[in-house]
Amino acid sequence: MLILQIAIILIASKIAGSLSVRLGQPSVLGKLIIGIVIGPSVLGLVNETETLNEFSQIGVIFLMFIAGLETDLDEFKRTGKASTLVGFGGIIVPLVLGYLAGMALHLSVLEAVFLGLVLSATSVSISVQALKEMNQLKTPEGTTILGAAVIDDVVVIIALAFLMSFAGGDVNLTTVILKKLLFFAGAILVGWKVVPYFLNKFSLLKVTETVISSALIICFVFAYFAEYTGVAAIIGAYIAGVVVSVTNFKQEVFEKVETIGYSLFVPIFFTSIGITAEFSGITENIGLIAALSLIAILTKLIGASIGAKAAGFSWNSSLGIGSAMVSRGEVALIISAIGLESKLLNQDMFAVIVVVVLVTTIVTPPMMKIFFNSKTQKEIKTA
Repeated sequence: MLILQIAIILIASKIAGSLSVRLGQPSVLGKLIIGIVIGPSVLGLVNETETLNEFSQIGVIFLMFIAGLETDLDEFKRTGKASTLVGFGGIIVPLVLGYLAGMALHLSVLEAVFLGLVLSATSVSISVQALKEMNQLKTPEGTTILGAAVIDDVVVIIALAFLMSFAGGDVNLTTVILKKLLFFAGAILVGWKVVPYFLNKFSLLKVTETVISSALIICFVFAYFAEYTGVAAIIGAYIAGVVVSVTNFKQEVFEKVETIGYSLFVPIFFTSIGITAEFSGITENIGLIAALSLIAILTKLIGASIGAKAAGFSWNSSLGIGSAMVSRGEVALIISAIGLESKLLNQDMFAVIVVVVLVTTIVTPPMMKIFFNSKTQKEIKTA
């Protein structure tokens, strides 16, 4: 059954992606929507399974590893200030307005703050694909977005740990922070001293495809330890890509990982987002979903855009950066699941948040297309 489901996903995602491009939109939008169509919510051709989820997880790890391979490290260093401003701007505005929305819904103070934290999360895995298709991934805007996503993830998770300590959870804030510091320090040290040596030695083994195998080992190990220390696996995969990108094996690794990823795992990741969508019972909360979706989109767009503008970007570029930060993706879903388990979210609110996350994910690619196209057209006119 799994084999047939994979075949259906690959056929559907490639055709839908092509149609989306023909309609002037990023291919990822078509892949997201076709996931809903072939999933249990509409046709029921493909159902969510644990194995499919694992394939999807590998897909997003591949996607972020490839993004890391394409990152210009010098540009990444230059955009450090901009990434910080965008990251914090994209946290503060959703956090404050999310808290106010929670209070308006008569939630407790802790529940309202938690809602604000969920809306502060960002997952740029969808944005990365849209940036690649628009040839914006290696630009200052693209590098700023990736840096801001790393900052966003770390700050929101630390803030979550802080909140959970107040909510009576068995959480030691100092331990949480130290684990994250340990991961980043370890990743830098290993990337600097161990990875080049490992790639050089492993590539000499008398078996086939040793270079790509060694690169994937690095990617998966970084992703695992990132998740183990409370940093998202996608951040670990991205850092692994950056580390490999400064070695002599960059081009070979990039070409082969892109082939493996985009032929199988990445399409499964995009499509599975739609497949896992659950729409039962949303009619009773359609007003709340619409209101929270609007808040989620506007707060992240405005907050991150203001941060980008403060860093010196034009308004078109700033809005493009802000739109790329809108998708909440799997990061918000993980945080929401923690809230459900700790009773900071009830089951109804959790179901609402899941749909809101899906809405933010679907609107992100076309929003990026609008703002980045405006930026490109303005650059052409002024050239």
